[in-house]
Amino acid sequence: MNKILPALALLMAFAACSTEQTLNTICNPMDLAYRFALEDPYPSRREAADPSVVRFRDDFFLFASKSGGYWWSDNLADWNFVQTDQIPTEEYAPTAVAIDDTLFFLASSNQKSTIYKSAHPLSGTWEVAVEALQVPVWDPVFFLDDDWRLYLYWGCSDQRPLYGVEVDYRNGFAFLGDVRELVYANPAEYGWEVPGDYNTLVGRAPWIEGPWVTKHNGKYYLQYAGPGTEFKSYADAVYLSEFPLGPFMLQKHNPAMYKPEGFAAGAGHGSSFADAYGNFWHIGTMTISQKHMFERRLGMFPVFLDEDGTYYTITKYGDYPYIVPAGKIHSFENVFSGWMLLTYNKPVVVSSSVDSLPVCNMTDEDIRTYWAAASGDAGEYAIVDMGDFFDVYALQVNFAEHNALIRGSQKGACQRFTVEYSLDGNTWEMLEDRSDNNTDNSHVYMQLEEKVLCRYLKISNIEVSGGHFALSGFRAFGKGAGPLPGRITRFLAQRNLLDKRSVTLSWSKADHATGYNISYGTERNKLYLNHMVYSDTTLVINSLNSNLDYYFTIESFNENGITPNQQIVKDFE
Repeated sequence: MNKILPALALLMAFAACSTEQTLNTICNPMDLAYRFALEDPYPSRREAADPSVVRFRDDFFLFASKSGGYWWSDNLADWNFVQTDQIPTEEYAPTAVAIDDTLFFLASSNQKSTIYKSAHPLSGTWEVAVEALQVPVWDPVFFLDDDWRLYLYWGCSDQRPLYGVEVDYRNGFAFLGDVRELVYANPAEYGWEVPGDYNTLVGRAPWIEGPWVTKHNGKYYLQYAGPGTEFKSYADAVYLSEFPLGPFMLQKHNPAMYKPEGFAAGAGHGSSFADAYGNFWHIGTMTISQKHMFERRLGMFPVFLDEDGTYYTITKYGDYPYIVPAGKIHSFENVFSGWMLLTYNKPVVVSSSVDSLPVCNMTDEDIRTYWAAASGDAGEYAIVDMGDFFDVYALQVNFAEHNALIRGSQKGACQRFTVEYSLDGNTWEMLEDRSDNNTDNSHVYMQLEEKVLCRYLKISNIEVSGGHFALSGFRAFGKGAGPLPGRITRFLAQRNLLDKRSVTLSWSKADHATGYNISYGTERNKLYLNHMVYSDTTLVINSLNSNLDYYFTIESFNENGITPNQQIVKDFE
C-alpha cells in the first residue's frame, strides 16, 4: 500500500472531527433477508419479487413472491420478518387489502384462489375467509374505492389481457357483474413492452402482468408490468380512467416506473402506496436473473403526481442512498441524499479469487457480476482504494452466495464481517463491526453514525450463509472535495425513422465525469424518465412510444457531485 502522505496528520485531524449525521436513509436493493429458493437446482439463489405494500393500522405490510412469510415496518426503513405457514407464502404475487379492522390476503393460483384474513398480522396468525373465488386468478390485486366498493384485478400472460371485476366482500367476495377485459399488450407501438434487457427482442411476445390500481383526484390509475421479469427493462406503465373498470386510456408519460440501468435494474410488477405523511412510493421488482430467471430483489422509489395528474416515479440515482422523509415532500430533491458513489471501477486487492470471477466485478456497478474468494473461510478480505480522500457517509455490502448449497431458510445462517478504514493503507480503524450479526440480509446498507474521512476500505469475512465469500458490490457513498465534472457541450438525439420506438443519443465527454444521467419525457417540462450511463458517451433507448415526440437532457456526475445541463433537445432536431 501507499506510504503515509505528507498531509496525513492534518487529514487524520479532520477525520477525528467528523460531523454527526441527522438523515435517515435507505438504499436499493432493499436491505432484507431474501430467502433462498426451495427448488432445485443448485447452486442456491435468493428470490423476492412482485411486491405488494399495504398500510394496516399504523404499520406497512410487505408481501412478496416465494418468501416464506412477509415483512412489516413502521418507518419504511427497518423491516421485520414474520414467518408463517398459515397463508400460501410460497405462491407468486401475493397481495392484501385492509378493510375495517381486518387484513385480507390473496396469492396467485391456477387451481383455487383462497382468501385469508387476519386481525393481528404481526402475530402471523391467519384463517380462511373465503375457500374459493369464482375463478382462480394469477397476479391478483384488490382496490377498495372511497365509496367502500371493492374491485379485483388480475392477469399474467403473453397472450391474454388484464382483467377486472367488482366483488362483494360482504358476501363471500362474490363477483358482481361480468369480468371485464381491461388492457392488451401493444408492443408494436409501445417500446417498453418489447422484451429484452434493452427492448430488442422484437419477435417475441411480452408478458403483461401484475396490475395495481390507485385513485387520485377522481381518476383511476391502472399500473401493469412488462415485458418480462428477467429483463432490466421490466417496468410498470399506467393507464387512466374515470371509472374503476374502465375504459382505460394510456397515460402520455410511460413507462411510469422504469429503471433500466445502474447497479441494479428493474422496477416492474410493483405496488404504489402512501406513507404517513401522504408521500407516494413505488416498490417494484429488480432483476439479477443469473443463477435463475427468478433471481430477483426489491426496490423502492418516490412517486409524484404533477399538476396535470401525471403519475410518475423518479429513479435517477435510484440505487444511491435516499432520504426517508420525516414530513411532506414535493420533489426528488427532497429525498436524494446527495451522497455520490465513491467506488466505481476503483482498484481492489483481495485475499484470493476464483479465476472466473475476477476482482473487477466488485466495483463495476453491475449486480449481475461478482467476485468470489477461493473459500468462505474467515479471513478472506477485499481492500478498495478509492484513489483519493473522501468523506464516507454510508456503505452497501452486496453478497453473491457463490456455490451456496442452501434451500429455504436455514437456521443460524448469517453474514458476519467487519469493515475497516484507513488513510494510508497501513493503519486501520474499525468502521463497522458485524462480527456478532445474526441476520442473513444479502444487501446490507449501513449509514454511518458519523461521516469518516478515508481513502481505503477493507471488508473481512468472518462467516457467510453458505458457499464462498463473494461480493457483487462493495459500495461506498459520500462526498469528495475535488472538481465537479465538466459540462457537456454537445448533445444529440436521433430518432430511428424506421422504428420510432428507438432513439440514439450521443454527447461530448465531460472532464472528470464518472457517468451521466439522461432525463427525458414527452414534454419539455416533464422529463420524468431516467437512464444512467457509466463511462459511455452513446446510448440507444428502445422503450419509446412510437406515436409521441420526446425531449432529452443530460447531466454529468462524479464522486464530488452533479453538473446539470440546461440544454434540452428534441428527438427530431
